[in-house]
Amino acid sequence: DIVYEDTELLVVNKPKGMVVHPAAGNPSGTLVNALLYHCGDSLSGIGGVIRPGIVHRIDKDTSGLLIVAKNDASHRALAEQIKAHSFERTYEAVACGHFRSLEGTVRAPIGRHPVKRKQMAVVERGGREATTHYTVLAEYPGFTHLRLRLETGRTHQIRVHMAHLGHPLAGDSLYGGRRLPELEGQCLHARTIGFVHPTTGENMQFTSMLPPYFTRVLERLSGD
Repeated sequence: DIVYEDTELLVVNKPKGMVVHPAAGNPSGTLVNALLYHCGDSLSGIGGVIRPGIVHRIDKDTSGLLIVAKNDASHRALAEQIKAHSFERTYEAVACGHFRSLEGTVRAPIGRHPVKRKQMAVVERGGREATTHYTVLAEYPGFTHLRLRLETGRTHQIRVHMAHLGHPLAGDSLYGGRRLPELEGQCLHARTIGFVHPTTGENMQFTSMLPPYFTRVLERLSGD
């Protein structure tokens, strides 16, 4: 699902369940495989042969928008915006439980879990700076619909920060979230991205609709 494309970049709307790039257990059927078919050699090489064009990633069971660079110059310019925290990334999620405040910020470093090697965790030593802002959009029995804005982009950042608060994402079994029949994996959607175009200097912003799995969860929780 290509939302936008020009000679420098693409914005794609990744479906839930699709892995971004090949890895052990996922040699094919990934977003990178699809990009190679669509773009051929017109992808940046900074990420190497495994991750051509990939400027930032979202998890397999996270849906939504991400940006792909078609050349190294655009890749470097976009990566610099992410590093400078000027690249806008806004998500929506359903989390377990109810929050004490309608909005807040989590500033807690994230690193590899010291025991559970498949997990990330908030750590006291050796972690990387991570900041997540959240806003409560709606409350349902046992769950909360959130908007989340990332300043940083650490692996599993939203999932780890919400679990750290005691509110893991619905369906996120890796971090203790409650299962729902409509869900395979966490209820998390990359809703909006915004950036400065690397060659034109234009401010660009893209927003995707909530996907059917997400709206089905909201309908179930609201009793509709």
